[in-house]
Amino acid sequence: MNLIIPMAGKGKRMRPHTLHTPKPLIPVGGKPIVQRLVEDIASMVDEPINEIGFIIGDFGEEVEKELLDIAEQQGATGKIYYQDVALGTGHAIYCAEPSLSGPVIVAFADTLFRADFKIDATQDGVIWVKQIEDPSQFGVVKVNGEGVITDFVEKPKEYVSDLAIIGIYFFKDGDHLKRELKSLMDNNVVKGGEYQLTDALENMKQQGVAFRPGKVDHWMDCGNKNATVETNRMILGFAENSRDVHVSAEVINSTLIEPVMIAEGVRIENSVVGPHVSVGANAKITDARVSDSIVRNDAVISGAVLTNSLIGTHTEIKIDPMDLSLGDFSTLA
Repeated sequence: MNLIIPMAGKGKRMRPHTLHTPKPLIPVGGKPIVQRLVEDIASMVDEPINEIGFIIGDFGEEVEKELLDIAEQQGATGKIYYQDVALGTGHAIYCAEPSLSGPVIVAFADTLFRADFKIDATQDGVIWVKQIEDPSQFGVVKVNGEGVITDFVEKPKEYVSDLAIIGIYFFKDGDHLKRELKSLMDNNVVKGGEYQLTDALENMKQQGVAFRPGKVDHWMDCGNKNATVETNRMILGFAENSRDVHVSAEVINSTLIEPVMIAEGVRIENSVVGPHVSVGANAKITDARVSDSIVRNDAVISGAVLTNSLIGTHTEIKIDPMDLSLGDFSTLA
């Protein structure tokens, strides 16, 4: 089985954090988003993943090496493909054309999930969905009484279904998907100037492919800062070890409130950290209070009170103590 991960987007909604780090490599719960995605999918398949194709932009050699290492950790061969121009989801997947063969999973890299089931590789296809209250901003599916998907509807203005597509798909026949994507481009079938995966899915359905929904318990978004911090909170809450502190970390005269993840080389002094905080390698936190936040590698925080925050690598926040004389009925904001 092969795994295809389109991740060439610029992550504009996550700036400035994506100016130097591609969005799928931003950590949640101490691991890059894309690494968590790969591990979660690997846990759902009974057969080994042979290839992992990462579809990227011009991210540089260091990022490419990190992605290949993620594949190697799963015993898979990593392959790097490039999408130089943003021409839609269908085009992005077709950029990994050599890996679109045999059973294939396609997973877009800004989505994490929790689900308690294994992929049934005998099915023609599975499209992961989540029941949501307001489906108007998502692509949704309609399902008949036999549990087969009958329609794909993009951002319905009127209610047709509350089963939102989360961006993870299984195809028993990757070669069939490849042919349909190629057909879209050969015949210039575009919507909004882009080649859409849903058009290929519709063609496959018309040709007799039976897609079924795979329902997830939790769908966690990493599209912007607030969503990513919330996903970090949820990931730490799911962890079996709610107090994950690396043996090399120094915690001096400080309180850790679970769940927390403290990486190697971290120093925390005279501070309260947690709950729901992940701290990257070699970060330093002194005289501070940090909760519900992601602190990335080599950050330095001193004297600050932070919550719902995402602090980038090599960032320094130093707030000096104040010597105050405030009279009655004063306000300092």
